[in-house]
Amino acid sequence: MYIADGYQNENDAEILEFLQANSFGILINQVDGKPWATHIPLELDVNEAGQKVLFGHLSKENPQWKSFASDEKVLAVFSGPHAYISSSWYDHENVPTWNYIAVHVYGTIKIIEGEAMLSALNKLVDKYEATSENPVRIEDLSKRAMMQTRGIVSFEILIEDIQAVKKMSQNRDAKNYENIISELQKTGNPDSVAVAGEMLKCPR
Repeated sequence: MYIADGYQNENDAEILEFLQANSFGILINQVDGKPWATHIPLELDVNEAGQKVLFGHLSKENPQWKSFASDEKVLAVFSGPHAYISSSWYDHENVPTWNYIAVHVYGTIKIIEGEAMLSALNKLVDKYEATSENPVRIEDLSKRAMMQTRGIVSFEILIEDIQAVKKMSQNRDAKNYENIISELQKTGNPDSVAVAGEMLKCPR
């Protein structure tokens, strides 16, 4: 993706943490020669060979999976907090802009079955049930309930490249930077407040 000078995030640990915290992504490839995208959880993991991967699953009714064999190169897009930045917040004339965080993951996809599929489902459910009062566990589900897994296709994406952008007004001087944070916090909008929080974490 295009990343303007000064906004590329090259902090590997931060990027991986972002992927774990913002795992609801967009899986993109081509189906019958046309761009196709599906919004699904894509979980970061390490496979048996020690390689970083994303895993997820699709409904068999979604034709996207049928193209994996012939169009195995895919793109997964992940978005974080974003917010409009008004130029009225500067002490000089300028144009409005947008602050945001995004990560693009490129890789090769393959279908997984059997124990590998069950392992992936276990990890997914365990992650999101961790805060439940009565957490559901895959191994506790009945055979009848587990029959529904026949309707999904599980997959693993071997990560080959990661591109990350973190545009957080890094080009502003300290005075204007601090004022942007203050104005974002005043909005009360959850995304704007989250962007202000990210800006507070950025080294100046």
